[in-house]
Amino acid sequence: MANKGILPDSEIAALFGSGALTAERAPDKDQIQPASLDLRLGKVAYRVRASFLPGPRHRVADKLDRLKLHEIRLEEGAVLETGCVYIVPLMESLALPEEISASANPKSSTGRLDIFTRVMTDYGQEFDKIAAGYSGPIYLEVSPRTFPIVVRPGSRLSQIRFRSGDTLLSESELAELHERDTLVATEMPSISDGGIALSIDLEGGPKGLIGYRAKHHTGLIDVDRKAAYDVNDFWDPLYNHGSRDLVLDPDEFYILVSREAVHVPPAYAAEMTPFDPLVGEFRVHYAGFFDPGFGHSAAGGMGSRAVLEVRSHEVPFILEHGQIVGRLLYERMSTLPRMLYGADLKSHYQGQSLKLSKHFRQG
Repeated sequence: MANKGILPDSEIAALFGSGALTAERAPDKDQIQPASLDLRLGKVAYRVRASFLPGPRHRVADKLDRLKLHEIRLEEGAVLETGCVYIVPLMESLALPEEISASANPKSSTGRLDIFTRVMTDYGQEFDKIAAGYSGPIYLEVSPRTFPIVVRPGSRLSQIRFRSGDTLLSESELAELHERDTLVATEMPSISDGGIALSIDLEGGPKGLIGYRAKHHTGLIDVDRKAAYDVNDFWDPLYNHGSRDLVLDPDEFYILVSREAVHVPPAYAAEMTPFDPLVGEFRVHYAGFFDPGFGHSAAGGMGSRAVLEVRSHEVPFILEHGQIVGRLLYERMSTLPRMLYGADLKSHYQGQSLKLSKHFRQG
């Protein structure tokens, strides 16, 4: 592989062809995204006492033998309860070339349902990071936080991104790209810590709607059903009543939106940085991948705002309109993808403003 960068759809398909990626069944038609691959749950989930990492001397299966409480077959659809931790072997396995590493993230819809997911590998010392040249099975830790969910073999909660070499843009390269292609729609971009800042919109759109807060004690959500649920059964709408701020209550889950529209040009991919303790006692955006073409005008985006999953920690915290809540890191693609996010994929979130996951009936 000559070019350094994030592998696009054509090169992900080539990983299947070379045996670097294998799976228990043939890839789904829409499983390969412009710069990532959706990962599919296997046939069984293990309820475990607690989250864990295997560490440099152990396989995940060895730890499961000791820590699993019971085994759940998924073939007929199974309920994963809130507050519990499950480990699910994935259908996909890896035999990566020495120059290819990978990272994983929850899918957008997973994050918007407050399902906490992390990928693990044998001998792994970090979640969601897969070392160059790794060969072996991959597993997903799944912990629904707000809604109990129904899953089955083939359900897709997480996605993986492959990279060759150093892919990250420097701050000077990021500034140049923003000057040329307007990455976030703001007059004075804040570029630091290798990323470009996003802030929160608490002015609101139609009727002053600024976001949603998840309800407690709701019904089940089947992660494979689209437009199947009434918003009012699962969410309380939040409105701007003139103050342009919002008190985040501990242990509540919110869906909010960025003030700026985001643009990812076709030759790049982006990722939201993890929670930064310097910005406050809250966590923003579990699901962090932005594919090439997100918000791109030629792909029907015209700038798409980033929907943000927000959860406060131990104390109430006041968010104010325009407060920085995260940063986008941009990485170069090794080559242009065949498909762009939005135009070719009819993506649910292209051109979005404030939007819940695809499981809910809109409007």
